[in-house]
Amino acid sequence: MDSETKREIIMDNYLNPFHKQIPKDKEYEKIKSHNPSCIDNIDIYVLMDKDKIKDIAFEGEACAITTSSASIMIQNLIGKNIGQALAIITNFENMIEERKYDSDILGDANVYDEIYKQQNRKNCAFLPYRDIKKLLSEKNT
Repeated sequence: MDSETKREIIMDNYLNPFHKQIPKDKEYEKIKSHNPSCIDNIDIYVLMDKDKIKDIAFEGEACAITTSSASIMIQNLIGKNIGQALAIITNFENMIEERKYDSDILGDANVYDEIYKQQNRKNCAFLPYRDIKKLLSEKNT
């Protein structure tokens, strides 16, 4: 994917984020995600149906990288079971840490394949994934 396409996907997901809202349904589990080194402070809302992710939404203040990453992550995870979602998250983490990963399952999240070049931005890109990974891992035991 060329750099202009990457930039367009990131900016579209930043300016028009997918499911950036606070759900009214009280069955959503709320995850607080905060990056202590910057302004990123988002709440992620997850609605599960047994081991399947039925819906995810988020709200809060964050930079372009965190907001777009959350938007793309949500689009990739809705409808997946816990195992599938954890595989996506692990592959995303491997990508930004320059380890072997499967780009085929990441979809638009591949726009961050060179984020490792900006070490301080890796935290921004991984923030939404970090805390949903913890929640799903706890449910997977």
